[in-house]
Amino acid sequence: MGLKGLVQLFCIVVTLVSVCLVQLKAEDAYKYFTWTVTYGTLSPLGTPQKVIMINGQFPGPQLDLVTNDNVVLNLINKLDEPFLLTWNGIKQRKNSWQDGVLGTNCPIPPNSNYTYKFQAKDQIGTYTYFPSTHLHKAAGGFGGLNVYHRSVISLPYPYPDGDFTLLIADWYKTGHKALQQSLDSGKSLSFPDGLLINGQAHTTLNGDQGKTYMFRISNMGLSTSINFRIQGHSLKLVEIEGSHTIQNMYDSLDVHAGQSFSVLVTLNQSPKDYYIVASTRFSRKVLTATALLHYSNSHSPASGPLPSPPAYHYHWSVRQARSFRWNLTANAARPNPQGSYHYGKITPTKTIVLANSAAIINGKKRYAVNKVSYVNPDTPLKLADYFNIPGIFSVDSIQSLPSNGPASAQIATSVIPNSLHDFIEVVFQNNENTMQSWHLDGYDFWVVGYGFGEWTPVKRRSYNLVDAVTRHTAQVYPNGWTTILVSLDNEGMWNLRSAIWERQYLGQQLYLRVWTAQKSLSTEYNIPANVLLCGKVNGHHHP
Repeated sequence: MGLKGLVQLFCIVVTLVSVCLVQLKAEDAYKYFTWTVTYGTLSPLGTPQKVIMINGQFPGPQLDLVTNDNVVLNLINKLDEPFLLTWNGIKQRKNSWQDGVLGTNCPIPPNSNYTYKFQAKDQIGTYTYFPSTHLHKAAGGFGGLNVYHRSVISLPYPYPDGDFTLLIADWYKTGHKALQQSLDSGKSLSFPDGLLINGQAHTTLNGDQGKTYMFRISNMGLSTSINFRIQGHSLKLVEIEGSHTIQNMYDSLDVHAGQSFSVLVTLNQSPKDYYIVASTRFSRKVLTATALLHYSNSHSPASGPLPSPPAYHYHWSVRQARSFRWNLTANAARPNPQGSYHYGKITPTKTIVLANSAAIINGKKRYAVNKVSYVNPDTPLKLADYFNIPGIFSVDSIQSLPSNGPASAQIATSVIPNSLHDFIEVVFQNNENTMQSWHLDGYDFWVVGYGFGEWTPVKRRSYNLVDAVTRHTAQVYPNGWTTILVSLDNEGMWNLRSAIWERQYLGQQLYLRVWTAQKSLSTEYNIPANVLLCGKVNGHHHP
């Protein structure tokens, strides 16, 4: 090839790269929404009750985005209480200002509004949103949040013929204020009254025989683990909370509090209706909700017994959880394969062991982490940090390892300090006889190990350091432990909480402060111009 040919080839390459970059940039769209939060009266379980609606919808509107979309969402609060939404699983890269929890944001007062501005940066997958304030989640205000891939990024499976978002939630007939008063008085919540699928006891999904559909399944409930299954159909697992997985087939899936899964289902059976079933797991009383999968050419109603749940409990569930594996060769939101990040070869900078417990403090039931029960101050931690307001939180209030001494649990606003770019090992130690579920805002993490009994360093021999799935919420089995690895590459103040809402509300949470002395827009965005101020920062002016 002569010089002229080389020049032509170079021009073609440059042109193609430029076109790709322009296409990538053009897809970073802005999407604008106005949502109004109100009360309404519905009968999800047959009894009229007050629910929280968004734009008159229960559940709220489905938020469908594409990777890197910018969201500008004006939230108008017409309730009689302060209110916030949090975006469960959206990492809020460099932007914990928009996380929507009480440690980062002042709640929106009644008859007021706040405009969230955030980006679904480098993410794909099935997520949700819900209220983070009080016990509002028990009244609704939640919805699906799906992030679809950019057109220039391939999928590791054929594009489905359609998709369904299924929000499964345990539900109380009792109003959220009465439930909150029960907790405030020191009483635990009773077992839920039922299960809902998309806010209803019964619903129907329609599809065509021979086609394949994506089912996006999320557990929006307050406390219970659920098992999901479809009569006569197999579930091909393809994605967990932003991770493409090895595409194993399952008859049913355990979905724990706060978790999300995406499965492909091919309508390859005879044309009729089939039961979609969700039921509670690990509970003496089993709650069940059903929906119908209706073939468009069906002339027969669903029949036969409901598909049975797994016959075994915790050990079966652990084995299933260990079978979830990262698809190392698939792209996620970016062109490079997921497996190009070799997390298992990185030595953690520190280990944090967090032991949950129930406690009695000042005569009332509370929940604690390493014997510290978290309380929300009037001033969000993120704002106190920004304005250098002392006395709001202390980085010495909680230890990074549990104490086995006789000291009783105490109340504090607990924060664990970390440096930006730390790589940490976090062990969740559950010495109680109940399921736990832990969520971390701002990140996903590798779930590298599950086990029973007391965690010790020798348990590291059992870790999956090659293809563990990354996700944002991990379950911990009774009298057991779960280990995650987290790359702290996102500066901010990040909530680490129980996804079981009674426990979160009564103190089973804390914050990770991820910090660097080098202030730069490359690591964290500036405080928003429209930030709401409250508590001790009320009246402050920011640069």
